[in-house]
Amino acid sequence: MEPAARSRIADIARAAGVSTATVDRVLHGRLAVRPATAQRVLKAAGELRYLPDQDLWRALRPAPTELAFLLPAGTNRYLRMLGDGIAGAGDAIAPFHVHCRVHTIDSFDPVRVAAALRRHGRSAQGLAFMALEHPRVREAVDELVERGVHVLTLISDLAESRRAAYVGMDNRAAGRTAATLIGRFLGPRTGSVAMIAGSLAYRGHEEREMGFLGRMQEQFPGLRVVGVREGRDDADTNERHARALLRQHPDLVGLYNIGGGAEGVGRALKSLRRAVRPVFVAHGLTPDTRALLIDGTLDAVINQHPQTMLLNCVRIFGNLRDGRGATAGVEPVRIGIVLRENLP
Repeated sequence: MEPAARSRIADIARAAGVSTATVDRVLHGRLAVRPATAQRVLKAAGELRYLPDQDLWRALRPAPTELAFLLPAGTNRYLRMLGDGIAGAGDAIAPFHVHCRVHTIDSFDPVRVAAALRRHGRSAQGLAFMALEHPRVREAVDELVERGVHVLTLISDLAESRRAAYVGMDNRAAGRTAATLIGRFLGPRTGSVAMIAGSLAYRGHEEREMGFLGRMQEQFPGLRVVGVREGRDDADTNERHARALLRQHPDLVGLYNIGGGAEGVGRALKSLRRAVRPVFVAHGLTPDTRALLIDGTLDAVINQHPQTMLLNCVRIFGNLRDGRGATAGVEPVRIGIVLRENLP
């Protein structure tokens, strides 16, 4: 080391009240130093003009916030699109100084969901996940919050938990919207209407069901809701459910797919030998639902844009990191209705 450099490091050490060895570690990133100590050293270095302004700014800037997104494993195309969008966000989230990782988990098993929350919460400052309504999951969320990890629920909320915010559409309103669409499309036709959910252990799917039932009872007395099946967002399972419903209810005139796997319902409807197919409403604009809209099998898609979901999560994490209210400046996720005539 040059004599001038040594003398300047000694000056920085005196100004910061630390040893020259500590200054050397901070300036060269050799060993961990307490954040408060590192800040003092860097501030002294800047005042003594030892570092160019750009280098000082870069050194003072904290490491990116680590965000973990836990998404359900399986064949749900919308969730896969969301995961791909998060993993490839790059420039879109660069201004927020965050680093996002996507992990897939078994989302229908509360024990495994709780274990995944605790495991990924050890290495992340923020965590977003599609919540399963269960005491074990709620307990895991509360433990993470107690340790200082910011937790968001995504698409489906978790009642009575300490999560910081929910990111997603109003699911009860989404169910009411689906009922209104089916009822309006059917006009004077009467008959049975059925629902296929991913899992009613998701509060979001339960809320969609309740909204749907309430609107049907209020506005469409000529339509009889014949219950809900659970397909776990799997297209093949949904196809079997749809075929069974069509056999059991020859007067079936409407189908609402509450979760994912709409392509399975579409396959069942395409196999029908009827002059008029049931009205079909589903969630999530994907390549599969787009194709079903185009060929007329699917009448409407209720959508929440994946990029909006990601950016809302990132903005909320930024607010929490900087001490602002969680949803300050964050627009609620809006319900989009996509028809064949307005496909983006």
